[in-house]
Amino acid sequence: MHSPSEQNYIQQLSIDCIIFGYQEKQLNVLVPKLDFRGDFWALPSGFIFQGEGIDQAARRILEERTGIKDIYLDQFRVFGDAERSNSSFLERIINLNEDKLGDNRFNRKELEWITRRFVSIGYYALVDINKVIPQKNEIDESMDWYPIRNLPTMIMDHNEMVAQALDTLRLNLDQKLIAFNLLPETFTMKEVQELYESIYDKPFARNNFQKKILDLNVLERLEKKFTGAANKAPFLYRFQR
Repeated sequence: MHSPSEQNYIQQLSIDCIIFGYQEKQLNVLVPKLDFRGDFWALPSGFIFQGEGIDQAARRILEERTGIKDIYLDQFRVFGDAERSNSSFLERIINLNEDKLGDNRFNRKELEWITRRFVSIGYYALVDINKVIPQKNEIDESMDWYPIRNLPTMIMDHNEMVAQALDTLRLNLDQKLIAFNLLPETFTMKEVQELYESIYDKPFARNNFQKKILDLNVLERLEKKFTGAANKAPFLYRFQR
């Protein structure tokens, strides 16, 4: 493992990423499980090099964890409570994994550096889930998509970060026209409605919803989707970029 204290990172400043993906009528979040006994989950996170901008660092971290570059990314909040620290969960990891401390993945030399109070910059990202190849790092056991309604309990304030990112996503959905980043290149109006319903966690009336979306004037209508019954086939759309 590359020791954080030996890298040219800005001290006590980190980035945490909430990566949203959509599949099978569910909004999902990409969450790594840490490779330590005790069942620890955490958001994809990283540090910022001294000569690196924070947006640049966030994009680097996201590319490293998803394998893709073209990602919608938005900074939504800075988390900086005075008591915010890694110390409590790191103490638990140490107590449960004494035999692993000698393998250089998480040695005590790093504890003083990493257990200081950290200010974290929160970003959320919207991705086409079909394009993402989750990339584990050196301390991950796994990295998987979890439905937002059934997330594991994560370390520190990471579940709160997801909740606040979702609130921000809902506020920005129409103003910034960002929902389409979660869909493939072409989609039906029904698929757009199912996406909105998964984000807001409530149903919408079909006719009112379709009028609202079409009135945004951001969609291009294409040919009908092949279903075997041409008269009932829905039209395909794509977002006008």
